[in-house]
Amino acid sequence: MNTATVLETGAFALGTIVQTRGAQAELSRDEVLAALQRHVTGDWGNVCEEDRQTNNEAITSGSRLLSSYTSKSGTDFWIITEADRSTTTILLPEEY
Repeated sequence: MNTATVLETGAFALGTIVQTRGAQAELSRDEVLAALQRHVTGDWGNVCEEDRQTNNEAITSGSRLLSSYTSKSGTDFWIITEADRSTTTILLPEEY
């Protein structure tokens, strides 16, 4: 899978994809791409039901989207797509 594939099959635009230093250090490329694929297709990962509903509504309303995942090594990380869909950031929760 490559980033272009992720961008072409999603429910919304990801914009420019960036990673924080912490995410780059802790996550493999394959884990990031798999999580991006989940995020862009509406699989929000480890979020509560209220956040899941908010994300589902945000796809059409144009609000910010937040997903939460756990890497194979147990590292929690987030993916946030901005409301204007200009940028998607992969980060560790403590970097927020």
